[in-house]
Amino acid sequence: MSAARWGDVATYAALIVLAAFFALPFAWLISLALRTPSEIYLGAARFIPEAPTLANFKTIMSDPAFLIYLWNGLKLSALGGGLAVALAIPAAYACSRLPFRGRGGVMLGLLVVQMISPLVILLPLYRWMDALGLLNRDLSVIAVYGALGMPLAVWLLKVAFDAIPVELEEVAQIDGASRATILLRIVLPLSRPGIASAFILTMVMNWSQFLIPFILLERDADWPISVAIFNFAGSVSASTTQLLAAACLVAVMPAVVVFVVLQRMIVSALIAGAVKG
Repeated sequence: MSAARWGDVATYAALIVLAAFFALPFAWLISLALRTPSEIYLGAARFIPEAPTLANFKTIMSDPAFLIYLWNGLKLSALGGGLAVALAIPAAYACSRLPFRGRGGVMLGLLVVQMISPLVILLPLYRWMDALGLLNRDLSVIAVYGALGMPLAVWLLKVAFDAIPVELEEVAQIDGASRATILLRIVLPLSRPGIASAFILTMVMNWSQFLIPFILLERDADWPISVAIFNFAGSVSASTTQLLAAACLVAVMPAVVVFVVLQRMIVSALIAGAVKG
């Protein structure tokens, strides 16, 4: 066997180990969600339930409060993702088309900002929102989601804009079209896969957020599903562990389904700039 073939084998072996590392907790969560209350006490003694049941999912999905938490999470994530994309479009277009000084520094700065944990800004963010009177309002969470997702959206949209031939814009400029007209009527329609990918990725990122809504929203009726599950976990007993597991699965599945169904579109949008021309 050649050295290249051994390298491929080692790579796939490492990927399998890595996949198993992340898949095992998910499989254990499925096992707990399918158990009856009596089987919960068996713990790790029985990984596959003897009498698997979907009653736990039926119980949580029939709870009106749980459905409200799901709607809150979807609403905040979608609006925050939409705001991030709306803010990122002019910035990404400027970084893609306008030859200004320090353009590389701007892109690097956005990447640095993306790497900062929300935990670092929680205290000043809380005080600032309190001063503005925005605590316990969806607008505060949506605004923060938009700000946190904008750097990622700028990078993704810049890749999409780079893949569009500049000649199309030059022809439009000769015909008298302004920058705004070119952006709205040429660039955005041609970069719809990139825009959709940026929206999906920022929305999924918002869906998994916990600290921001936990700090800014205090009313139970305003919580997204991530905060609701955390508070439910604090009061869970052994007899309701299966309900918590089922709730966690329902909360995780939207993100998993989105990536599985739309992975081709997301990947193609991410590599569009790399195959330009």
